[in-house]
Amino acid sequence: MKRILIVEDDRALGDGLCLALRDPSLELALCRTLSAAREALEAGGFDLLILDVNLPDGNGLDFLRRLRAGANPVPVILLTANDMETDIVAGLESGADDYVTKPFSLAVLRARVNAQLRRGGEAAGPLALDGFSFDFERMEFRRDGRLIDLSKTEQKLLRVLVENRGRTLPRELLVDRVWTDGAEYVDENALSVTVKRLRGKLEENPSKPRYLKTVYGIGYTWTAGETGG
Repeated sequence: MKRILIVEDDRALGDGLCLALRDPSLELALCRTLSAAREALEAGGFDLLILDVNLPDGNGLDFLRRLRAGANPVPVILLTANDMETDIVAGLESGADDYVTKPFSLAVLRARVNAQLRRGGEAAGPLALDGFSFDFERMEFRRDGRLIDLSKTEQKLLRVLVENRGRTLPRELLVDRVWTDGAEYVDENALSVTVKRLRGKLEENPSKPRYLKTVYGIGYTWTAGETGG
């Protein structure tokens, strides 16, 4: 049985989340403060944390940063009323695995929760997605059985996109995740060039991409095998 900890101070919303996620295969725990959540997490055993950003005894992002600094690997979905790109980037860079902006559809939240629980159970090895086979450990990439040669930068970008499939990732976040060699300056066209090269190797029609899509004004998303709403 999977265990989910929900941290939400709004009583109606917290109760609604528990009702929406109720399932015989899930055990749900609800905390209304960060102090209560801290005690629950110290006891361990949770497979997912759903964390509100604004809580009466502190900021959810600060709480998340401390979790990650302490090497706590529990997957985290942030609940936030802030939908600006900078807020989303701040949440992901703090260690969140996903985010949902208020107001949100409970059906979308359920899909995001199920996606995180499935990913938590994924075994290491090749990942099969709509005719693609990606093995990031062996650095072997195939489409319909055909081997594809990718540069290290292309591999890093593809991995970030695939691990977050179905989600739109801002350009700023992708640059930060891919170019992590400490360089002080990265040409603003580097990401666009790498995306173009990836499409040339992975897409049947790179000028009309089916899988590596641009979300104009924000960034990019990978749709093959997407698991979230």
